[in-house]
Amino acid sequence: MTPIPLVLAGARGHGRWHLDNILRLQRAGLVRLVGVCELRPLDAAERDGVGDVAQSADFAALLEATDARIAVICTPIDTHTPLALTAARHGAHILLEKPPAPSWAEFRRMADGVRRAGTACQIGFQSLGSHALPAIAELVADGAIGSLRGIGAAGAWVRDEAYFRRAPWAGKRRLDDGTDVVDGVLTNPLAHAVATALALDGSPHAEDVTGIELDLARANDIEADDTSCVRITTARGTPVTVAVTLCAERPGEPYVIVHGSHGRITFWYKQDRVLVQRAGHGPVETLHGRTDLLENLIAHLRGGDDLLVPPHRTGAFMRLVEAVRTAPDPRPLPEGSWYADGNRRVVKGIDGLVHASADTLSLFAELESSP
Repeated sequence: MTPIPLVLAGARGHGRWHLDNILRLQRAGLVRLVGVCELRPLDAAERDGVGDVAQSADFAALLEATDARIAVICTPIDTHTPLALTAARHGAHILLEKPPAPSWAEFRRMADGVRRAGTACQIGFQSLGSHALPAIAELVADGAIGSLRGIGAAGAWVRDEAYFRRAPWAGKRRLDDGTDVVDGVLTNPLAHAVATALALDGSPHAEDVTGIELDLARANDIEADDTSCVRITTARGTPVTVAVTLCAERPGEPYVIVHGSHGRITFWYKQDRVLVQRAGHGPVETLHGRTDLLENLIAHLRGGDDLLVPPHRTGAFMRLVEAVRTAPDPRPLPEGSWYADGNRRVVKGIDGLVHASADTLSLFAELESSP
């Protein structure tokens, strides 16, 4: 088949991962990179392996000049909606990096505009392409761990002060002109923990959320939250808790636990690794494959495969984004609760707290020694 012409908006930072993935698919003959949109053109070293493709800071002009059929958008959060709508107006199908938008209103504007244009849109929650998700769903449906009691997620990551200075919008709730950004730990760096936990409950849609309890905090000198937890109640009656931090004592792999009356299933979603522990059986660990979301978008365009993460399947996550956006500013943690370790801040005991939250489905305030 003829490779599909594709443009990439945002080729630096996390965009480099997308660029490498696009080049992989180009070598496989599935796509052809025809343009890169960056405010500053890629230099010779950054173009290594890319070839002499069109470059422009004007996304609309680039789409027009290249006649691209796919646009991969990995740009600042506040630009997601306008760039997605620009791509849709030019008839380009979209892979849009998460979070899809900084507010519910912008999300609806994006999703409705893309739908009216008749273009496909995939949201970049890569963990939702894991083959572990249907495998876990089948185990739960078959009663392998008894009745579902709740789902807990934990993420303990380490980020230094440079991480919060990497871009003008980093660590911000909104820009100086009032534009929403909502670059908090729940909504951006560990957003996959939220989206994956909701997916495992079978509750990805906006109408699946019936309640949200938030505890937003920060140890770093930023606007947004870096150490937070949330309990989302779904229409199925499931409590879904997510406890995350960027101020861990030691970095660890984020995971989600599905709690049942007779066992539990732990899913390390970055590794596609699953551990089943249940009464009367020994522990069973399995590794699963993963469908790349850009490949899935291509298969959708060529063969009609269902999209794995269309916008409506991120509605529940966007309810959480909106709750964070409209919540009071995150509470600053007192200096005695954290300490400096070189160029980063560490919250005392936070590793144990995020794990305890996932184990007990509790908010920080409900646990001893909460930050």
